Amino acid sequence: MEVKGKIIEILEPKSGQSARGSWKKQDFILETDDSFPKKVCISNWNDKVDLAALKPGSEVNAHINIESREYNGNWYTDVKVWKMDLVSAQAPQGGNLPEPPPGDDLPPWNLEPEDSNQDLPF
Repeated sequence: MEVKGKIIEILEPKSGQSARGSWKKQDFILETDDSFPKKVCISNWNDKVDLAALKPGSEVNAHINIESREYNGNWYTDVKVWKMDLVSAQAPQGGNLPEPPPGDDLPPWNLEPEDSNQDLPF
């Protein structure tokens, strides 16, 4: 699953020892860029993703797994990141796009093949 948004906070890392060995965990809060933004706490276990280059305000695409488990009649849900892509800050804004040439309303390619037996070029 993928969620896109802005990092609003990176929490302090935590570490510990379990029966299976040592572990590290660092949570961060991501605010989605939906029409009704949601805040999601995402966990980065054992440094799957390098959070050192990120800071609050960074736009990212986070690839996540969501898992719930039961313990003593209560259910707990984890949102774990396994990959994260930094969204380019150089993306053009809607008002900065160049104007198309006048009278050029059609796309530059032909949507109807001249010969119906032709294969698509891709």
